[in-house]
Amino acid sequence: MARRLPPLNALRAFEAAARHLSFTKAAEELYVTQAAISHQVKALEEALGVQLFRRLNRRLMLTDAGQLYLPALTAAFDGIDAATGRLRADENAGSLTVSVANSLAAKWLLPRLPRFRERHPEIDVEISAADRLVDFGRDNADMGIRYGLGNYPGLKVDPLMEDTVFPVCSPQLVNGHLVDGPPPLRAPEDLRRHTLLHDDVGTGEAPNWRRWLTAAGVTGVNPERGPRYSHSSLVLQAAIDGQGVALGRSSLVSLDLEAGRLVQPFGPALPSHYACYVVSPVATAERPKIKAFRDWLLEEAGRP
Repeated sequence: MARRLPPLNALRAFEAAARHLSFTKAAEELYVTQAAISHQVKALEEALGVQLFRRLNRRLMLTDAGQLYLPALTAAFDGIDAATGRLRADENAGSLTVSVANSLAAKWLLPRLPRFRERHPEIDVEISAADRLVDFGRDNADMGIRYGLGNYPGLKVDPLMEDTVFPVCSPQLVNGHLVDGPPPLRAPEDLRRHTLLHDDVGTGEAPNWRRWLTAAGVTGVNPERGPRYSHSSLVLQAAIDGQGVALGRSSLVSLDLEAGRLVQPFGPALPSHYACYVVSPVATAERPKIKAFRDWLLEEAGRP
């Protein structure tokens, strides 16, 4: 059943005037003229068919009807104000669900998250790690980080990081310190006696071992030999453990290189057609907590 309510502006004018018992103070509160308050109250009285004020010399008094009406209106406006405050608080704080690929979450995002929590303790970030693309119309996600070509219709898309691909391995392989291991890995030709590690980097247009060996001018190496892993984080962990040489994406190996868990024994570094992008629905992209996390991501990607 449709509600039959008086005009909202008239209700606000009466409620403010009734609280202050003054058209002048109500006008100051609502940033309108005294005449506008008087006009709105008169229109409300005519719509209700009752008198709400007794207009005495230089002061107002509420009629019995006005005294009956005021508490309900004040409670209603207080409820609207409280609900609006909760809504604004939720827009600026609360939980934020971010969809991101497993390996990018493990190797790039999670180690950096403490810096975001320190800056924005009011926002609780929930990481939804999955390799499939999030469907914002169906899945419970506010934003995402995608690895691809950047063509995502209907979404706000911000480039996060470009990628290059190059060999990485444990420092032990470079130095030849593994017991009963292969000889030191000093030049691309030494790969003939080392294990190649593979993951899904070699799909599509991204460089794989065959393309890298061709670019490096290395022959006599079977680019298909060696174990395979379903996630980039797994192949990088195998490389850290000294099990072979992997092709590392710059977006994933920066922290391991910085910490010395991995080294780049030699080049070349090949550009990837793929890159990392921050995406979110256009309608919600500028919500404060989404914007705060996007701005932080872009800042982190720009760190040396």
